[in-house]
Amino acid sequence: MREPSWMFLRWPVVLLALALAGCVTATPYQPRNDRGHGYSEQKIESNRYRITFAGNSATPREIVENYLLYRAAEVTLSQGYDYFVLASRQTDADTRYQQTMSAYPGFGYGYYYWYPAFSVGVSSTQTQTEYAAQADVVMFKGAKNDQDTRAFNAADVRLNLQPQVRRADASAP
Repeated sequence: MREPSWMFLRWPVVLLALALAGCVTATPYQPRNDRGHGYSEQKIESNRYRITFAGNSATPREIVENYLLYRAAEVTLSQGYDYFVLASRQTDADTRYQQTMSAYPGFGYGYYYWYPAFSVGVSSTQTQTEYAAQADVVMFKGAKNDQDTRAFNAADVRLNLQPQVRRADASAP
C-alpha cells in the first residue's frame, strides 16, 4: 500500500528541526545578555567583587571557568590592582532533559473501508547542561605570594587566556 504523497513532507520538517538544533554555538565572552548568558560583576567592597560567568548548553565547563578567571583579571587590572585572590569559587551545572516523539496522521485499512489513523514514531531524549561559575575576588597591589594557590597575577592570566577568548561578534543581531 502506498502512503499518500503528503506523508513525505514530514521528513524535511524533521531534518530541518535537527539541523537547527545543531546551530547552537558556545556563549562568547560578553556582558550578560537577556538570556542570562555572559559575565557580570558586583562590587562588594573597594577591593572585593563577586564575578560570574554563565554559558549556554553549547559552552563547556572549562570555557565557563576560564572566562570567569579572564573577567577577574580584567576587573583587577581596570581597578588598578596587580593580582587577585579567589576567596570563594563554585561552578554549578543546570541539566535539563527534553524528550521528543515523532507523530503524524495517516490512514488505515479495515475490511471494506479506509479510516483515519494516528501513527507514532521514535522517541528520543536530549540532555542539555548549562554551566555557571561564580567567585568572590579580592584584589591587591604588588607582588602576589607564590605560595598561595588561590592568588593569580592578573596580567599573566589575561595574557595566557587571551588566545582562548572568543568575543561576541559586534555585527551579530
